[in-house]
Amino acid sequence: MNTFISHDFNQTEMIGQKLAKKLKKGDVVAFFGGLGMGKTAFVRGLAKGLSINENVSSPTFSIVHDYGGNPALIHFDMYRVNTWEDLNTTGFFDYLDLNEILAIEWSENIESALPQNSIYVEISKGESDNDRIIKITGENIDENFFD
Repeated sequence: MNTFISHDFNQTEMIGQKLAKKLKKGDVVAFFGGLGMGKTAFVRGLAKGLSINENVSSPTFSIVHDYGGNPALIHFDMYRVNTWEDLNTTGFFDYLDLNEILAIEWSENIESALPQNSIYVEISKGESDNDRIIKITGENIDENFFD
């Protein structure tokens, strides 16, 4: 497990940029954490790290944003997804087949559908209101992953 402490959204974005440098086609980044924890800021960092210059925002109402790139960054918000039927209507399984990079907010709502080799990013509140504890784990991630 890799644990980072972020003191503001800029640092959260920088951690996202750092992770982006390690991503490859087909990777799924699954985000866990409550409202306002910085999931979208982290995805902004992923986009910057992948040299994608699109405006990254939470896809709460559209459920999915495709930011392009090579590989493309596909950003999901699964907040309102509660059933397998809901999940199917998002196109999630079709996007998995495209072999692009998927960033999925509210992954706790679809955890049983996540690929086994997903990268898990858990963001929780730290000591102060702005502090965030960011834990990154996954099948292919060890303590030397960010070296």
